[in-house]
Amino acid sequence: MTLAEPAARAAASAADHHLTPEQVRFFDEHGYLVLRGRIPTATLARLQDAADAWIADGCALDESDPAASDYQWATRGGERRMFRVDYLHAKGQAASLELLGSPAVLGIAESLAGPDFVPTYESLVFKDEGDGAAIDWHQDAVHPRTHRIFNIDVYLDASRAGEGALRVAPGSHLAPVDVCQLQEEYGWDAPGVIQVELEPGDVLVHDVMVVHGSEAVTGNRLRRTIYYEFRAAEQILAEGPWDAEWIDRRLRLLPVALREHARANPGAAPFAWNLDPALRPETTGDDAAELRIAHLVHSPGSYCSAGSVPFTE
Repeated sequence: MTLAEPAARAAASAADHHLTPEQVRFFDEHGYLVLRGRIPTATLARLQDAADAWIADGCALDESDPAASDYQWATRGGERRMFRVDYLHAKGQAASLELLGSPAVLGIAESLAGPDFVPTYESLVFKDEGDGAAIDWHQDAVHPRTHRIFNIDVYLDASRAGEGALRVAPGSHLAPVDVCQLQEEYGWDAPGVIQVELEPGDVLVHDVMVVHGSEAVTGNRLRRTIYYEFRAAEQILAEGPWDAEWIDRRLRLLPVALREHARANPGAAPFAWNLDPALRPETTGDDAAELRIAHLVHSPGSYCSAGSVPFTE
């Protein structure tokens, strides 16, 4: 297996929000990485307010409204519960773009995917108060591992052991895993599994193939997490499931995001975007048109039950 080296066209260091070589090595070995206090306090507060608005907007929609397809629900305990909001950037809250354009996020993306990183997914996943349903063991997406594919998970609320905190199987990202057998044989206590405790503003970076999940709890508090997935343009072009036109459309998100981060954080140093000039998109000038690029196909993951939810914790 050969992983693409994250050789940035500008010098990378911890000071400019890139990962250190030691952090990259830890991620490659274990399939996850915890970054404490990564998100600035003011940005975190705006994200928390935005999450409240997204959830409220979804709850107010009629099921027959076409926009309702961006909000995912499940029936649990005889009650209908929302647990996910997709396509955040088109939902009227600028904080998601501020986050996408932040050096705190893009430094990770460039460190692991190289300078030609593509933002591929954005969603809010949450467990509402009193809705502590289990998320079965799963791998988000299974792929040939020629490049790193990863999620940057921004925690808006505390996640505690004993309260349904994420469980991760370190090192399980290196090959496909029979998650049904894992669940049947070990339940939640497979050898080596850890619980990851996180505070608001902490970031968990996880390889899309690392086995992870969380058990059911009762009486849980609200827990909201924003997920941004990134892939290298080279990997998408070689392996799909999207094409060059789709990459171009997704890359148009970044100029909008960089402008929003600059607007919301006057005086802050911007991220130096080192994209290959051959890939640099020509934006339309219509920001609203750039904000929702649908996924008609997805990379298959490894799940056991039909009720398992992709890209969630």
